Amino acid sequence: MSSDETTVSGAEDRMAGVDPVPGVGKPDPILVADGVRRSFGGLKAVDVDHLEVQRGTITALIGPNGAGKSTLFNLLTGFDRVDEGRWSFEGTAINGRRGHQVARSGMVRTFQLTKALTRMSVLDNMLLGAQGQFGERMAGALWRPGWARQERANTERASELLERFRLVDKRDDMAGSLSGGQRKLLEMARSLMTEPSMIMLDEPMAGVNPALVQSLLSHITSLRDEGRTVLFVEHDMDVIMGISDWIVVLAQGRVIAEGRPSDIKSDKQVIDAYLGAQEDEAAESREGDDG
Repeated sequence: MSSDETTVSGAEDRMAGVDPVPGVGKPDPILVADGVRRSFGGLKAVDVDHLEVQRGTITALIGPNGAGKSTLFNLLTGFDRVDEGRWSFEGTAINGRRGHQVARSGMVRTFQLTKALTRMSVLDNMLLGAQGQFGERMAGALWRPGWARQERANTERASELLERFRLVDKRDDMAGSLSGGQRKLLEMARSLMTEPSMIMLDEPMAGVNPALVQSLLSHITSLRDEGRTVLFVEHDMDVIMGISDWIVVLAQGRVIAEGRPSDIKSDKQVIDAYLGAQEDEAAESREGDDG
């Protein structure tokens, strides 16, 4: 058996016996959320009673546009404030923490619209992701041996990650010169500078040249292979069904279904709320191409 098959089998084993029902408990959840709610005016964007994310798996968060997927991401990672609710990561409550505090706890995220600092080099973008840098404090900045040694170590790690994500040849280029797909890779690489336990990816394939999609997919699966947990939002059903160990479906802010890809494919409520609409859109697109 290959190492990839072993890893996939391990992820499947962790989900063995888990019932495909909304809010189901997981054997070893890394993230647990309860009563998370957020409204904008009279619209309830997120209304999640209970959600658990299993450690060491790739979990997809799917649903129609406006279902609340990105809003839920923003709430859990401290980029938006909840109306009510609590959640814990690695057994520690993190609701109420700001984005940088959540990241320091080991839960990092990327964005649908990449946040690369375009007027800085690719390498400098990477170095910004390093945690606990001595030179950021006044006392530390005055002690050159301390921060110089740390900067060498950070630069070495950044270079290793750029090599892994096939961006090492771009390390001295301005981040603004990268393609959309390369910026996605840069964000993913930069997130690893924090040595996270869990990575949350908001539409990692959006706007990416098809030539880079397979590269991004292999990097996502490799994160799980290393023991990390991945939670991602995506609309491409081929991608979702191809790499996910578990799928959570949101509609109108609520979790309406959970399960393995095979469970979700056959769930009538999901088909009515989401998959059927996607098939209609695909058919319309094909008809337009034929016309």
